[in-house]
Amino acid sequence: MTGHAFGTTDTPAGAARRRPDRRRRAPAILRAVAPPRLRVADVALFYGERGGGIRTYIDAKAAWARATGAIEHHVIVPGLGGSLGGGRHELPSLRLAATNGYRVPTGVSALRATLRALRPDVVALHDPFWGPVGVARTAHEIDAAVVAVHHGSIALDAAGLPGPDRLWRPLLRSWMHHAYRDVDGVVSAVDPLADCGRPAAVALRFGLDPAFVPQPGVPRGDHVLYVGRLGREKGVVELLHATARSREPWRLRLIGRGPIELRLRRLAESLGLGDRVEWLPYIADRAELARAYAAARVVVMPGAHETFGLVGFEAAASGASVVTCSTAPSAAFVREHVRTYEPGDVDGLLAAIEAQRLAEPDRLAAAALAARSTWAAAFEAETEQLARLAGRPPAAPV
Repeated sequence: MTGHAFGTTDTPAGAARRRPDRRRRAPAILRAVAPPRLRVADVALFYGERGGGIRTYIDAKAAWARATGAIEHHVIVPGLGGSLGGGRHELPSLRLAATNGYRVPTGVSALRATLRALRPDVVALHDPFWGPVGVARTAHEIDAAVVAVHHGSIALDAAGLPGPDRLWRPLLRSWMHHAYRDVDGVVSAVDPLADCGRPAAVALRFGLDPAFVPQPGVPRGDHVLYVGRLGREKGVVELLHATARSREPWRLRLIGRGPIELRLRRLAESLGLGDRVEWLPYIADRAELARAYAAARVVVMPGAHETFGLVGFEAAASGASVVTCSTAPSAAFVREHVRTYEPGDVDGLLAAIEAQRLAEPDRLAAAALAARSTWAAAFEAETEQLARLAGRPPAAPV
């Protein structure tokens, strides 16, 4: 029975005491002893109140763990403090940004104490900024394996900071190499060697909420849609310039908030786009978001530094025509739905949008993409790799 440990109904010494004549001893009865569930703690500093790739991934894993019982799952994030039940632990913090709800923890001691109390088998660090070296040391003291989940990239982080990217990149690279020097492995959807100084030991997999399927009852509109954070690193500036160069006055709809929203509004006015751009709030409901994707003529994910790109993935499964930057890893998963352009090429971005505006989405292919891209499949494969890394046999779901 692969994946199980075996024990007997009695110990050899006890059997000998009760049955002196070993020739008449009944055969020992073997029973399968299922190994304990893998205990996983996801530690995330950048866990926004209103979406984001890290939150989407962690919330999906928590829901899968509750539904299947395949792992004992804990989420440790900055918050108001205290354990909220269901494996969620919020540690004391201060609000950092109102636009996305990010918070800054007041220290590392509460995190380390929480890990000692939980005693997980695997600690997954979703960023390199919440005391990673000390946290890894604490995890190793309780015999936990530590993995660094490489969601971002040095290029992405540098683009999100003020000032020239070339000044930030060497500093960020040095810190990343320091922060992840003692982890047992890196989890990544791309090659993290240049950023982390480590190759990927576990593949970072993504899935889709069941809501992201073709929407036959939703008519396809004429507008272009962007969904996501309004940040410099997300390519929204380039998208506005591409919109201004279009010959046809199609509308651009932006769903989300972010730190450069005021700057973008001013840029739109200066480009003469005031009446062509709609500014809409973040959509939390997955079904509503799927309908928003399907209702667009084209969904654009223009960021050059995406380490996966869930928006393009979700939109394609919802039956939308999609444009992404060629560097987005998710483009490889949705080839039949997406047209790409090269980083920084505004004319190329516009050409890709115009081509997709004329294309007819393949809803059968979208349905097939949704069917094969479940979170369950992603987490089952990830759990098997994490269990192997931690030296624990994976348990069967309860």
